[in-house]
Amino acid sequence: MDFFLYTKWGQMVLAVLAFAVVVAAILGIARVGDRATGRSRTAVMVLCFGGPAVFLLVLGLLYPAVRTTVMSFMDPSAEGFVGLANYEWVFTNPDSLQAFLNTFWWVVLVPLVSTGVGLLYAILVDKSRFEKIAKTLLFIPMAISFVGAGIIWKFVYEYRGAAQEQIGLLNALLVGIGLEPLRFLQDSPWNTFFLILVMIWIQAGFAMVLLSAAIKAIPDDIVEAARLDGVGAWQMFANITVPSIRPTLVVVVTTITIATLKIFDIPRTMTGARFDTQVLANLMYDQSFTFGNSGTGSALAVVIFVLVIPIVVFNVRQMVKNREVRGA
Repeated sequence: MDFFLYTKWGQMVLAVLAFAVVVAAILGIARVGDRATGRSRTAVMVLCFGGPAVFLLVLGLLYPAVRTTVMSFMDPSAEGFVGLANYEWVFTNPDSLQAFLNTFWWVVLVPLVSTGVGLLYAILVDKSRFEKIAKTLLFIPMAISFVGAGIIWKFVYEYRGAAQEQIGLLNALLVGIGLEPLRFLQDSPWNTFFLILVMIWIQAGFAMVLLSAAIKAIPDDIVEAARLDGVGAWQMFANITVPSIRPTLVVVVTTITIATLKIFDIPRTMTGARFDTQVLANLMYDQSFTFGNSGTGSALAVVIFVLVIPIVVFNVRQMVKNREVRGA
């Protein structure tokens, strides 16, 4: 048994066997469904295909959510009930309040600036000669992981003492033009905004791709009619482009907002969440795994989940509304 659990070849064999079992199960389910008739066939298909999905949903999402909520009312060892003490810590501790403030700036600036840059870029390069190349350049950061982007920008922001040679790109440029090097990642509160810039750099490409597709989907007859009526560039943007792509704008903003609310990798990689750059997701990690305070870590997880819910609900309502408009 140890061969299969602790050796590379054994794990490969187990993976192949597991794949074979899954394929055989799918084929067996399909054969049972084909043999059934009428309502029984529908019930069998729902049970066979929907059952595993529901089981995995309960096991991977519902159970952890309930367990985390219960642990948020327990002590660090998850054995004694402490009531709302963990939530009191979340909303009163100076480190936690700093994390709330930083997360607020992240959630406000990243979606708005990323969407604005993506929209402006999509409009400027639309139907231009070098449109594909220009879009590729802005989209490339999306192919980089948050950790990879953090490492890249950490070298860009790197600071050494004024008497030393600067290896950071920005400080090398500043010294080259006769200015003093800056502590981009060490001096609060500006270091938080320099971290936010990294996230904007990544998400602008995502916003640009979706918004560019939405702009191209605007019917040509609407655009031509507006031009014949003498509509200017700003009026075209405000009265034609934005209303036409509003559903996509909502999706882009809400998606980036949810991703930003859970930001962890960039502060962790670039500053280790030091120098007053702490955010909620990283504080949750620190409390749960670094300090062993599973209760406060779980409380922070619940708070993040609660903050995400209104955004998801708003997004779903907008999607339903847009579907009703198209159906009408």
